[in-house]
Amino acid sequence: MAPPGAPRTGPGRPGDPDVVVLDHGSGNVRSAVRALEHVGATVTLTADRERALGADGLFVPGVGNFHACMAGLVAVEGPAVIDRRLAGGRPVLGVCVGMQVMFEGSTEPSAAPVAGVGEWPGTVSRLLAPVVPHMGWSELDVAEGSTLFAGLEGERFYFVHSYAAHTWDLAPPDGAFAAVAPRVTWATHGERFVAAVENGPLAATQFHPEKSGEAGLALLENWVRSL
Repeated sequence: MAPPGAPRTGPGRPGDPDVVVLDHGSGNVRSAVRALEHVGATVTLTADRERALGADGLFVPGVGNFHACMAGLVAVEGPAVIDRRLAGGRPVLGVCVGMQVMFEGSTEPSAAPVAGVGEWPGTVSRLLAPVVPHMGWSELDVAEGSTLFAGLEGERFYFVHSYAAHTWDLAPPDGAFAAVAPRVTWATHGERFVAAVENGPLAATQFHPEKSGEAGLALLENWVRSL
């Protein structure tokens, strides 16, 4: 992995969407970079604040421990970058722990727990299931009108996680803003949990699209085309 702040630009063509994969010390970034390049993005892996702010799309990866992931994000000013992008309507996609950190916190044990980014209310907690971690392919209950899952209803996606959001606590807008209410997609492993959210410019998946074969690539292509 390149050191934080050192950009690595992938192949692309003029006019392709410009995507930054935020390099905050998380693993699994190379497969994300390759997948995004495969679906037509010009990809830069970097922790540079200005590049992350200016890109058409920001991809926030995350694996392992919630609190370690947050510490890495804080070290590269990730929460401020995410917040500023969203305030300006600039797309962000979080994946796996990169989704969990969008909530207020986690019950995952840690010697030095830190709060989440806090874009969504709620706390991530351990799955109540006979077998944890949840590792493998699962079907989804896709939100009606989803952009991420357009053409992918009925497909399965690959999960590797022990913690998840079990409730969706953000009140839906009403009146003129009802049409832009968050779209929440669910999955089940022992219990129902949030598998993906589309909330204006902020989208996230608990599963790994970059490890989910053709369906995962199609989902990433849907996101890249929306940029």
